[in-house]
Amino acid sequence: MIRVFLIRHGESESNAGLPSADPGSAPLTLDGQRQARLIAQVLADVPALIVTSPYLRARQTAQPTISRFPRAVCQEWPVQEFTYLGDLHRRTTTAGERQPYAQAYWDQADPHHAGPGAESFTGLLSRTAGFLDRLSAQQSGPVVVFTHGLFMRAVAWSLLTGITTPSQEQMRSFRRFANHYLIPNAGVIELRQPGNDPPALLGGSTIHLPAALTPRPR
Repeated sequence: MIRVFLIRHGESESNAGLPSADPGSAPLTLDGQRQARLIAQVLADVPALIVTSPYLRARQTAQPTISRFPRAVCQEWPVQEFTYLGDLHRRTTTAGERQPYAQAYWDQADPHHAGPGAESFTGLLSRTAGFLDRLSAQQSGPVVVFTHGLFMRAVAWSLLTGITTPSQEQMRSFRRFANHYLIPNAGVIELRQPGNDPPALLGGSTIHLPAALTPRPR
């Protein structure tokens, strides 16, 4: 039985309401850096594998854990955030300014829609399936994965529903699920990987964070 910890990155400048121009380049805030250090401190066992998203905020969150466990294998997997607004992400905007466009995307609920430079919802679920397949091949643990909120929720939803090719209504169902299954910055979801069988989904937690660094879920 292999334990897998999916960890959302610490608070980024974009999470804090500051503008960003590229979905992968927003760095951590000072609070996000503190959250990253706390994550490294509370891991009880030496990871067999540390996985990180290619996005800067996830890599920065992983760095204290990598430094604490220098002999752990480190790999970059495509566990980056779901980026569906295309060219809008390449303009300097805040999360608040992007919100009306995000709402319009989810209202449309076209699982195959992908504008220039964007990923479709079907593409996201394809990535979650690939991620779970790679986990099933992992022979030792624990595995620590530094990733992102919507990706984590997509993994959880995929395990709960088994859906890999979503319809419009199923995409809407995911949106309702995501709006209620909130994962704050530095939040953790645990999976248990029993050999080659699908992982079991356990609950999430922020118990490792002091109250001052526990953000409002979003």
